[in-house]
Amino acid sequence: MADLPERIDPRYMRASDADRERVAEVLRTAAAEGRLDLDEVDERLHAVYAARTYADLEPVLHDLPTAHAAPVPGPGGVPARPGEVPATGSATAIMSGFTRRGPWVVPRTFTGTAFWGGGTIDLREARMLHGEVTIRAFAVMGGITVIVPEDAEVHVTGTGIMGGFAHDASGPGRHGAARIHITGFAWWGGVNIERRRRKRRDAGA
Repeated sequence: MADLPERIDPRYMRASDADRERVAEVLRTAAAEGRLDLDEVDERLHAVYAARTYADLEPVLHDLPTAHAAPVPGPGGVPARPGEVPATGSATAIMSGFTRRGPWVVPRTFTGTAFWGGGTIDLREARMLHGEVTIRAFAVMGGITVIVPEDAEVHVTGTGIMGGFAHDASGPGRHGAARIHITGFAWWGGVNIERRRRKRRDAGA
């Protein structure tokens, strides 16, 4: 009878890019909740992207409550608390205004519409549990301001039609930072994107 191959401990199986990204999302959530400061997030993200096996990923989450809410890294990967974040969300201002700011949870796609009105979408304290989010901004005879963290990776592809859609904020971000795609159009209106420092919970706006 032929010898059976030795069974490999699942913890020492190779992690995939998707596994590493899911762990990175858990770290971003911990930072948004104030559990980790930016230096700690940077250090842990470097460890995540250098990890080769599931065992390498375990120490990154060992002291975070989210580590107990999700299974220990294994062949199935590390889920990012499914069901907590809706796939889409929206806000509309018609001859009025809307504001999204503070520690709100950003869905994978968020649409803001301003018609004869204005809106503000502030992502500095937002919890972005997805590694990449899309902001769709539509300003018709109105204006929308999108405020992004200065360390985020930002891609702007919106269009201005007899109006303005700012592209100055486009650019790379800190390694491991969330990716933000901003699209839409401005017609007789404007969409402005600003990079600002992240808000500290113990500091003013």
